Amino acid sequence: MTIRTASQKIIEQVKTIYDESEATNIAVLLLENITGYTKTEQTITKEKNITEAQSEKINLSLTRLLNHEPIQYVLNECWFYGMKFYVDQNVLIPRPETEELVDWIIRDLKPCQPAGRFPVTELNILDVGTGSGCIALSLKRKLRKAEVWACDISEEALAIAKRNAENLQADIKLLQIDFLNVEERNKLSLFDIIVSNPPYIPQKDKDTMQQNVLDYEPHTALFVEDNNPLAFYSAIANFANTHLNKTGNIYCEIHESLGKNVSEIFLQNKFKIEIKKDMQGKERMIKAMKEEI
Repeated sequence: MTIRTASQKIIEQVKTIYDESEATNIAVLLLENITGYTKTEQTITKEKNITEAQSEKINLSLTRLLNHEPIQYVLNECWFYGMKFYVDQNVLIPRPETEELVDWIIRDLKPCQPAGRFPVTELNILDVGTGSGCIALSLKRKLRKAEVWACDISEEALAIAKRNAENLQADIKLLQIDFLNVEERNKLSLFDIIVSNPPYIPQKDKDTMQQNVLDYEPHTALFVEDNNPLAFYSAIANFANTHLNKTGNIYCEIHESLGKNVSEIFLQNKFKIEIKKDMQGKERMIKAMKEEI
């Protein structure tokens, strides 16, 4: 089997689940992972034969893909903010919207350096619900002198964040904390930046989720109780009242329909807010700011 026929095989089978564009992208990613050839190299060497072992890996991967398992978990890798992260079913797959959240923070901070609201050598950042560590590690790689902390309730997620930190040679402090527990989160220090992509999907909405998300991604990182869907935003606002420096900012990812509700939580806690739309024009990010003194 050649690279070209292998690609055609993957696309034809995966098209039963995904559209052709996504199926083609999956084929490229799978073949790059198995053969080591980039997208361009796959085109140049399309008549090159693959080995029997590589063919077997493709078949095993297709079995998983046809069970709706995301390609990122099949490959145990995902690119985020120009960096490759290890992922498995213990952590959410990093999304492009979260890259935009990271970029917003960095763009806000860059004009402040080397002096301003946040001197980089004194900058303390907390990532709440870090998962794979994609937010915390991306910020650390871009703001090398900043002190970055990352917490999560999941021991398994923190092990993956640690693995990614080692792979990316980025030194962050990892803590296992149930952030909804007031006593646990109050043990943390003061921060200049608090950032989070918290769970915000009510349990009742499970039936509307895509199968590849519902069956494979960790529910503790996705869902909250129906009677308190904004629990994490309330906890972050409450925590920030005593643990965010006076010129500090909060950055959170939000559901596109929850901008008003999340805004009200921060406004009630005496924060100024700014909502930002993603590249698709959806309200997906919020910044809450303390008044400068």
